[in-house]
Amino acid sequence: MSDNKFTVDGSSAIVTGASSGIGRRIAEGFAAQGVDTTICSREQDNVDPVAEEINDGDAPGRVLPIECDVRDRDSVEAMVETTVEEFGGLDVLVNNAGAVFKCDFNDLSENGWKTIVDINLHGVFNCTHAAREALQDGGGSVVNISSVRSQEAAPHETHYGAAKAGVNNLTKSLASEWASDGVRVNCVAPGFIATPGAVTAGDTDPADIDRSEVDRKTGTTAEIADVVEFLASPAASFIDGEILTVRGVPPHSEDPK
Repeated sequence: MSDNKFTVDGSSAIVTGASSGIGRRIAEGFAAQGVDTTICSREQDNVDPVAEEINDGDAPGRVLPIECDVRDRDSVEAMVETTVEEFGGLDVLVNNAGAVFKCDFNDLSENGWKTIVDINLHGVFNCTHAAREALQDGGGSVVNISSVRSQEAAPHETHYGAAKAGVNNLTKSLASEWASDGVRVNCVAPGFIATPGAVTAGDTDPADIDRSEVDRKTGTTAEIADVVEFLASPAASFIDGEILTVRGVPPHSEDPK
C-alpha cells in the first residue's frame, strides 16, 4: 500500500451504476490507484466494455463487471459474494446507482414514485446491508452519492429529492451505528454535473469547462470522483456521517441581475 494517505490502493471496492458518468469515472480512478473494483449495471452489456477498456490499459487495479439490479436483493447478495471471493474481501462500497425523471407532482403515479425511491434509496439499503459483514470485517468505508436536490426544493423531481434526502439520513444514522465496527459512512451530494446524459440533452460539455474561471456552475465527473476517492482514503479517517456538497458556486453567491 502507498504511504500517501490520499490513495486507496491495495483495497477492493464495489461501485454501483458504473456503466457511464460519475460511476464509471470513480471506477477508473480506483483502478488507477490499484483498487480492485467490481462495477455493476442492470445490463451486462453496459459494463463489459467499461471493464475491458480499463483492464486493457495500464491501471494496476482490476475491474470485474457484474450484471446487478440494486433493487433485487438476491442479485445484490450475489454481487457482494462474488466480489469477496474474487478479491478476498471488500473495503469500499460506493452507492452510485440512481435514476430520475421530471414530472409534476400532480401527474406523478404511485408506480413512478416507487420506482425512483426503489432505485435511489432502497438500492442503497440493499447494497449496504448485503455488504455489512464484509465491510465490518476489515473496517471499510461507504460513500453514498446523493444530490443537492436532497437539501433544497426539487420542483418536478419531488420523488427524486425525497429519495436522496433519505440517503442523507441513512448516511448519518448508519455512520453512528457502525462507528464501533470501524466502518465510516459518508455521502457526496453533487450539484449539476456534465455527464454524458447531460451533454446529450444539450447542456455543458466537459471539454468546454474552464476551471480558470471563478464562476463555477457545472462540475465534471472527475471532480466528483476525486471527492469520493478522498472520502474512501485514510486521509478522511476523521470524517464520518457527513454530507459533502460539491456544487461549485451556489445560487445565493451569484451576482444579482
